[in-house]
Amino acid sequence: MDSSSFPSQSTISSDGSRREVHGLGDRDGVIIVDHGSRRQESNLMLNEFVAMFRERTGYPIVEPAHMELAEPSIKDAFNLCVQQGAHRVIVSPYFLFPGRHWYEDIPALTAEAAKEHSCISYIVTAPLGLHELIVDVVNDRIKHCLSHVAGDADECASCSGTGRCRLF
Repeated sequence: MDSSSFPSQSTISSDGSRREVHGLGDRDGVIIVDHGSRRQESNLMLNEFVAMFRERTGYPIVEPAHMELAEPSIKDAFNLCVQQGAHRVIVSPYFLFPGRHWYEDIPALTAEAAKEHSCISYIVTAPLGLHELIVDVVNDRIKHCLSHVAGDADECASCSGTGRCRLF
């Protein structure tokens, strides 16, 4: 589903920028936040995802953040969005399901980051959750891993160097 599927209305703000009322505008910042890991390779994968997201969507202000265990923090990413001209920040948890981190931790960390920017609004969106495209992603991963085990494909970025993509 592309962004044109979502209803939006444009308004022109006093500084001349276009703002999407029901979608992202050019003065919106997006933070994609994951849990964070002690494993540096896992943290770097968020950067790769953010680059793919930025390229696919064309949104000008997109930053990665880790809830804990790694940098940049939500506060750092929030500050970067504001420094790049964001008037609104959308925090999107890169989590499968709503749990304590989504209910409590991420909103609290975002609220703390927003204290330094009283004129900036923000929202914490729902996690990935149940979505029909997740079915396609899981199916694609299964097929790729089975192809790798059969010798027909390289290891994926998630498994690379771990030795975990094998039959037991």
